[in-house]
Amino acid sequence: MEPGNKTGILGALRRPSARYSLLTLLAGGFIAGIFFWGGFNTAMEATNELEFCISCHEMRDTVYQEYKKTVHFKNRTGVRAICSDCHVPKDWIHKMQRKIQASGEVWGKITGSISTPEKFEAKRLELAQHEWDRMKASDSRECRNCHSFDGMNPEKQQPRAQQPHSKAVERKQTCIDCHKGIAHQKPKGMKDEDDE
Repeated sequence: MEPGNKTGILGALRRPSARYSLLTLLAGGFIAGIFFWGGFNTAMEATNELEFCISCHEMRDTVYQEYKKTVHFKNRTGVRAICSDCHVPKDWIHKMQRKIQASGEVWGKITGSISTPEKFEAKRLELAQHEWDRMKASDSRECRNCHSFDGMNPEKQQPRAQQPHSKAVERKQTCIDCHKGIAHQKPKGMKDEDDE
C-alpha cells in the first residue's frame, strides 16, 4: 500500500464518510450513548419512586392506604419497604421484564377499568393473582431482598411463626405461599388454597 493511499482499513477509520472520520463518529456515538443511558436509567429509577407509584388515584386511594397500615410502612426499626421494593426486581434483566409487564398494566388506567374504588375491587382478585403468580415463579425474589430463611432466628420468633417457617423450609415453599395479604387486603372470592 502506498503512503498516500487512504484506502484500506486505516483509511476507512480516518474517512468513513465525506464529512467526519470514523473516530469522530465513534467518539460522538459513545458520548451520545452515555447521555441516552443516563437519561434512560434516570427515567427507570424515577418510576421506582413511591411518589410515582401513587401518582394515580387508583393506587393512592386503595392499595396505598392499606399499605400505610402495615409493618412494611411503619415499624419499630424505621425500615420502610416501598412499592418497588416488593414489585420491581433489582437486577436489570428482570427489572426490564417487570417494567414491560407494568406498561401493560397502565392499560387499566388508560381505559378506566380500575378508575373507581368499585371497579378496582371488581378486578382486585385478578390483579392480585397476577402478582402472586409472578412472585411464586421468582421464588419471592423481592421478599428475599430483605428476608431469608437463613437469616431468621426461629428461637426469637413467636410460636405461631416458628412451626410454619420450619415447615416452609422443609416443603421448599416461598414467601407468597403463606403471606398473601401481607401489605394489602386480601381480595374477596379467593380460593381456599390461596387463603393461607
